[in-house]
Formats: sequence, C-alpha cells, structure tokens
Amino acid sequence: MTCTTVTAANFTHHTIAIQQVEQILFGARNRGIDVQALLQRAGIPPALLASPLSRVTQAQYAALIFVLRRTLRDELWALCSRPLPLGSFVQCCQMLLAARTLGEAMQVGLRHYRLLITDFTPRLHVSEGVAGLRLVPRTALTPALAYAERAFCFLAYGLASWLVARRVPLIAVDYPLSRHGLHSDAATLFQAPVSDAATCTGWHFDARWLELPVVQNEQSLREFMRQAPASLLVKYRDQTSVTERIRRILRRDLAGELPSLEAIGKHLAMTPQTLRRRLRDEGQGFRGIKDDLRRDAAIECLARPELTLPEIASQLGFSEASTFHRAFKHWTGVAPGEYRQTRLRER
Repeated sequence: MTCTTVTAANFTHHTIAIQQVEQILFGARNRGIDVQALLQRAGIPPALLASPLSRVTQAQYAALIFVLRRTLRDELWALCSRPLPLGSFVQCCQMLLAARTLGEAMQVGLRHYRLLITDFTPRLHVSEGVAGLRLVPRTALTPALAYAERAFCFLAYGLASWLVARRVPLIAVDYPLSRHGLHSDAATLFQAPVSDAATCTGWHFDARWLELPVVQNEQSLREFMRQAPASLLVKYRDQTSVTERIRRILRRDLAGELPSLEAIGKHLAMTPQTLRRRLRDEGQGFRGIKDDLRRDAAIECLARPELTLPEIASQLGFSEASTFHRAFKHWTGVAPGEYRQTRLRER
C-alpha cells in the first residue's frame, strides 16, 4: 500500500527525535566505530544529525537498535562500562514466564540484571501504595550511561506491559535534570508526566498493578521476540488519550480539509472548552497535533522512493508542493527534497 491510498493504518506511528539517534550512538562513537556506516545500514541519512529538528521513523530507529546490537555484541549498545551479553533479554523473558504476578516478575527480572550491570542498580520499590522502578547509580554519570539508564527504564516498562498484556498506566517518570539530553521524548514514550526533581532515574505506578497476573507463555514469547524492539515502541501506547483519539480522527482523510476543533469536539461529545482543557492536561494543543501528524506522515512517505514530492504534498492536504516544502523545513529543519535525496544516496 502506498500513500496514494491513505488510510488510518498508514500513519499510526509517532516519529522519534534525532537526539535519540545521537544518544544511542554514544557507545559506538566511544569505540571509534564508523557511525555513518551504522546509520546507512539502518536506513537513516547521516546528514540528519546536522539538523536538531529532524526526526526518524520508528522502523528506522528499531533498525538502528538491531544494527548496533549485532555490531557491538552488546544489548545496551556499549553505553555501559561492560557489555550486556547477547541473549540476556530473551533469557530474562523466559525466567519471567514462571512468575505468577507482575510484582514477582519485576523482582526476578531486576535481580537478573543486577548481576549483569555494574553501573547502576535497578530496584523495585513500594511505598504508601505507589510502586516503581528506581535505578540507583553506582558510578560517575556520563552522557552514554545516562542514556543507558533511560533506555533500560523504557525497555523495562515495555516488558512489564507485555507480561500482563496491557499498558501499565504510570503516575510519573523521573529524569533527573542533570541527565536530560537536549530533547526528551519521555513524556510521549511513557505517556506520563516527567519530573526532573528526583535523584534517580525511574518510573512510578499504582502498587495494585503488582498483583496483575503474568499471562504470557513460550509461544507468545517467540512472537514477541520476532517483533522486538519495534513492538516495545508502540504496542502498549494509550489509545484512549484525547491526543491519540484526535490523531485517529484526523488520519481518516489527511488529503482533505481537516475537521475543526469544534467538529472534533462534537465527535468526542465534548465542548470546545472541555476539549482544550483536556489537551492542556496532556500537554498538547490542537494545532500541534495536526502539525505533528502531518510531519510524521511526511517522514514515512519520504522514505518511499516511488512517491513524488507533489504526490506526497497532495496526500497530506497541501494544495501546492511549495507549501509542503516550507512546512516540512519548518518542522524538521531539512527540506523534503534534501531529506529524500540524502536518504536515496545512502541506500
């Protein structure tokens, strides 16, 4: 299927900020490995690193994770002081299948990783009805290690949600201020408020969720591993948030005139005032949702060489290719033709 027959299924994925690509490459750079070659193998134009506003698709980012894992022989991509052996993740998953509850699985899984990781200690903590993952640092923090902590938190969250076959709603995510990169997708990835006041990286949820039963088995684990890491990026996104519900409505016809806030409100049985308030609570604005959706759709379409720029512009609702050109450069800092040509050169 091409973008000339746009459907909701075409554009279900949020894109990923280029800063995430920069940071996951810290370990490879420290080892003196040719980063441009790694990016080319993952289908990511190296020129995008020069544009701080640019973004990549989730498929590209997942491909980069795979390339780094194979090249570095390390499941945390050489970000820590010693490699995380290949097979560690699947071994952990197999151990967790024997657990009865999420709480029991987290205890077993974190104990497993405490034996493998020496730079930080992952622990489950429970206090006053709130449970969570906390990474206690054991060595001086580096940019690479800071990203390793954030990656571990995200992968642990995806695994916890998979074990119980539903998204575990988070109360908050802790990203200490000193450990932030220039840009963070944490609020989008975790769909929870991000705090920089804590001393340790981690996340928190209602402790009652620890009693959820583990429902996965060997057969579902094999399917899970075939789809990982891509499945961890999107599988348990909260589809009930107002932002996601609006994106689904807008995706139905990106080529046409998008509905107004008032029309969206009627569809969702909300007044415009209530809808604006709900969006503010989620840290979103209606204009921003429309721009982000078209930007994400454009990036996915530009990865398809069979589509011309005028075709992409038309399917995204732009009356002229020049208008699309200006909008895309505003969103990403890169002109669509430059993005397209760079990507094709890297193939």
